[in-house]
Amino acid sequence: MNVVLGVSGGIAAYKACELLRLFSESGHQVRVVPTASALHFVGEATWSALSGNPVSTEVWESVHEVPHVRIGQHADLLVVAPATADLLAKAAHGLADDLLTNTLLTARCPVVFAPAMHTEMWEHPATQENVATLRRRGAVVIEPAVGRLTGADTGKGRFPDPSAVFELCRRVLARGADAGAADLAGRRVVVSAGGTREPLDPVRFLGNISSGRQGYALAGVAAARGARVTLVAANTELPDPAGVDVVRVGTALELREAVLAAAEGADAVVMAAAVADFRPAEFAPVKIKKVDGVEPAPVALVRNPDVLAELSAHRSVPGQIVVGFAAETDNALRHGREKITRKGCDLLVVNEVGPDRAFGSANNEAVVIAADGAEVPVPYGPKAQLADTLWDLVAARLG
Repeated sequence: MNVVLGVSGGIAAYKACELLRLFSESGHQVRVVPTASALHFVGEATWSALSGNPVSTEVWESVHEVPHVRIGQHADLLVVAPATADLLAKAAHGLADDLLTNTLLTARCPVVFAPAMHTEMWEHPATQENVATLRRRGAVVIEPAVGRLTGADTGKGRFPDPSAVFELCRRVLARGADAGAADLAGRRVVVSAGGTREPLDPVRFLGNISSGRQGYALAGVAAARGARVTLVAANTELPDPAGVDVVRVGTALELREAVLAAAEGADAVVMAAAVADFRPAEFAPVKIKKVDGVEPAPVALVRNPDVLAELSAHRSVPGQIVVGFAAETDNALRHGREKITRKGCDLLVVNEVGPDRAFGSANNEAVVIAADGAEVPVPYGPKAQLADTLWDLVAARLG
């Protein structure tokens, strides 16, 4: 695949070197197109040596090759990393005063922007309008990470981890321009992931073995398809997907509060988390001690709220799509059909727990049941494959 890596003039330009390495080592041909200001941070020699290709910044170089047209025409993916506020503004308004902005106008491939700037610049209404414009046109604009910025400042605007940006770009490439790479552009979605833990005492809890991998795959794929994603993560140890806002929770009650808040105005909510059905009726403020010769007292349980049923019954906007998950150990389809009727959701992903599938595995196999009775089998494969199939079904329902 031919990848054009545009680099604009921000301090995060040095992180694009790692992104370039990831593309090159995975077999892609990469042409780096930096802005003149980007070369103040990383020099032309570095980009040329790492990519193995010549580096140009001006439309007046190699004029006989018409680079401002040819580079964009031959690209399978154009990713701008980092994308400064200035670059986003130029791209949104169609300005073309250097080779990179000219290339953006001629490219007919998927385009990904990875912004990096100070929080105030990212949150400025002008930048937000420019981002909205680009997303509306089908570009994937990754949400910046939260963390340390230039100097002592901290906030939203940090360049995401290059490996996470690469993974998102890999998913965009896999879909291709003809597959509607950004078919969720302009949509806002919520995904829950992981497993809740219900404290019994300060060191013990009731929980489950969910790793959060399926929910994280759903969040990452949705971001790669252009959606603004909020990921409500319960007790996971996975790296944050690029371009996803992550809200961390522990218990079922915390997850309910976070999901209901995030679902306000969202186009779709996917409940992939394994939410505990019960919690201890009482929390012991100190560790429960074992006493020789004395059997422990039974643990009384109370029901947790049914978040999926609550979301289905009280949708914050008309047409909001609600998706549930059902991990079963026997008679999976029968239990799934009963559950989708009981919960009232639009789609239900039914997977049978077993070796190398569902909990903790990188792979999954499932059947997606629709409220109208339709069933779509998803063969055994990577969890991102199931995520793509599910978002296809959601996108079709969103129209």
